[in-house]
Amino acid sequence: MLRLVFFGAAFVFSAVASPAVFAAPEDSRIDHAEEAGDGAPEAAAPRPGRRQRRSKHSARFSGRVVPDEKLRQDPLPMPSGHLVVMTQGLKEEADVDILNEDGSYNIEALHQVDHILRCRRTDSEKPIDPRLVTLLSHVYDHFGQRPLEIVSGYRNQRKQTSNHFKGTASDIRIKGVSPKKLRAFAETLDTGGMGIGIYPRSGFVHIDVRPAPSYRWVDYSPPNSNAEEKRPPRGWKRKKLQS
Repeated sequence: MLRLVFFGAAFVFSAVASPAVFAAPEDSRIDHAEEAGDGAPEAAAPRPGRRQRRSKHSARFSGRVVPDEKLRQDPLPMPSGHLVVMTQGLKEEADVDILNEDGSYNIEALHQVDHILRCRRTDSEKPIDPRLVTLLSHVYDHFGQRPLEIVSGYRNQRKQTSNHFKGTASDIRIKGVSPKKLRAFAETLDTGGMGIGIYPRSGFVHIDVRPAPSYRWVDYSPPNSNAEEKRPPRGWKRKKLQS
């Protein structure tokens, strides 16, 4: 009887004294990557001294902050301003010149881009950051002016810290261009304040503009467009079309 009591007490003590071991939920990894540099830098790396268990999730995602010396050091030249963006699912396209002759932004062209990058679920629009649109024009120029397929632009979603919700992010593909080549060129555009992620299983590259530092990640997890944080805000109802 005393032996059972002793072993029971030892088990309780070992459970209390052992350091906490946990793995982040799969859906949260993408949001951490998007939020890094937006007030949540601790999400990019584990706490010092915190032991983490290797899980199937950790093998799918890896990310890092980019040191300043690894960024582009010279200013970006102005792109042509020409841009063709399309959404395969909605079968819509915008062929625009985002810059006027004097180098200012063409407001009407930006509105057309806003419409193409609107939320697919709620059909709502938000102004897309012109800095992001300018980067997309650079990408368009580099790859022979092939249309950019928008996988996801603005998302009217529950998790409002996402760069997609802020109108500062887009997930893109280019027909005939591998995601690795697309990512490699996007990285040459980063003078500071960019997030670039590659999703090999989904075949697209995420590009966003953000406060420093810049961030990079790779996510091998399968598509999960129905994740709770990506759903429309609670209480949202689709408006009926009026004749």
